[in-house]
Parts: sequence; structure tokens; C-alpha cells
Amino acid sequence: MYTQQVQDFISSKPKIAWQKKIFVIYGPTGAGKTAMSIDIAKQLDTEIISTDSRQIFQYMDIGTGKITKEQMQWVPHHMLDIITPGTEFSVGEFKNQAVPIIDRLHNKWKIPILCWGTGLYIDSLIYDFNIPKVPADENLRRKLEQEAEEQGKEYIFKKLQEVDPEYDRALHPNNLRYVIRALEVKLLTGKSKTTFKEEKVLKYDTLFLTPYTGEREVLYHRIDTRVQGMFEEGLVDEVRGLLQRWYSKTDFGMQSIGYEEVIEYLEGKITLDEAMALVQKNSRNYAKRQLTWFRKYAD
Repeated sequence: MYTQQVQDFISSKPKIAWQKKIFVIYGPTGAGKTAMSIDIAKQLDTEIISTDSRQIFQYMDIGTGKITKEQMQWVPHHMLDIITPGTEFSVGEFKNQAVPIIDRLHNKWKIPILCWGTGLYIDSLIYDFNIPKVPADENLRRKLEQEAEEQGKEYIFKKLQEVDPEYDRALHPNNLRYVIRALEVKLLTGKSKTTFKEEKVLKYDTLFLTPYTGEREVLYHRIDTRVQGMFEEGLVDEVRGLLQRWYSKTDFGMQSIGYEEVIEYLEGKITLDEAMALVQKNSRNYAKRQLTWFRKYAD
């Protein structure tokens, strides 16, 4: 069915004369976005821009479910492996690097495909809105980081839920840097980051597509199976190798689902089976948050 949607979309005139076309392939982790994106890219001889906030990291392949060279099937992919796990990276930095790629593809008369599941990254590219220019408060950040170290990331995330319940839907508790930034903006200005955004207006003539069928239990089973496969493929060795490269559990990239749990196992805090079960549980919870975020695309 989506093939007909694609054909209708590429043959139609842009909704507004100055708009150019773009595909957004969205959905929760494990839904099948990769296969759909490759299928469309091969049909239309175009290229794919990753909108995944974890696949930007080098050396983090298995735990992020990063597409392999074989899976790419010679389709050019962008915004993968662009920084090391020890490098911090913001939505604004992502946008600054990805927008020129979109412009270049449009200039080549190609329709870019945005694929993978970080809603903030997708929104930064397809909507016109201002990212708040609120100066950092280093003292507040250090205080929140200390609280996170002493009481856990969930404690800081609950703080955000209490003061900014609307914006918390955009984040996962593991994304501590983003959670702290959202808290920082709220506490310093009294306003949610959402209020800094202008009314969202699509910059492009956009077709939203998803392989997700709405069957939660099927999705959760796929996620559990996928996580089990990551461990069988060598996730533990991947994490051990990153630690041997002098990356630590406090580095930005290492604070990701799959990596934190395996580090706990390597530190002897939990068993391997417990680590796998935790990754499965946290991945399912992340999928729930993605489904909430992506409802607006379905509308």
C-alpha cells in the first residue's frame, strides 16, 4: 500500500509552490523502518539521512542497531558515525549538519528520506521553529548532574515530569544531558522549551510513512528478539572494547540503552541474563515513548 502512496506523492505538485518534497519514515524501535527506507530509496534512486540520536556514534554498532554495509545495498546514508562516544552533541548541531545534505539532494532533484526514530531530530529538520537561546547555568547543571549521580537519572527525569510534563514526552530518562537542559530552560525562564517554538509549519511537502501496524504485542516480541540477537552478535564485547578504548560510562554516547546495562554487568552488579532483560524492558519503554511522540505524524 505504501508503494502507491509513494507514487502518488512524487507525481503530485507540492502543496505550496516553494516547497520541495521529503519522506519521513517513522515508528518505534524494531518496527521495520530500515527495510522500508531501503526499498523506497532504491525505487527512487535517492539517499537516506539518519535521524537516530545514537547511531551518530562511531564504534557503537550492535547496541544501536546500526545499519550494516550489506543492509545498505549501496544506498548512500548520511549522519552515521559522525562523532565519538565521548563527544557531546545537540539537536542544533545535528540540524546544522543535516540541512545542507537535504539542500544538496534537492538541488540534484532527489527526494531525501529521513529515517529512524529520534523525534526531536526529525522535528528539527522538517518544522520551522526556534531552538531556545537560553545561556547555560553551569552551577545548576553541576547540581543536577550531582543529583543524578547520587539518586539516579530517573530522579532527575521525574523532576522534569513535575515541572514540564508536556516536554518530557520528547525525551528518554537515559538522555540525561537533554533532560538537564530541558530542566535548565524551565527553571531559568519559567517556560517550557515547547513555548519557545513557533507554531510548527512544515518546511517541505512531506509524506509520513510508517511500517508499524499498531500491534503492540507483536512489536514487543520483535524488540525482545532483536535485543537477544544483539547479545548473540557480541554486544558485551562491543561495550568491553569501548571501555578499553578509554571511554567511560559517564561519556555522552555510553549513556544509551544497551550500553549502560552491559556496563552494570561488566562491573559485576547484575548477571548477564538480568542485563539482557533490562535492555529488553528499557527498549520496550522507549518504544512506548516513541509511539506517543509519533502520534502527531499519523495525524
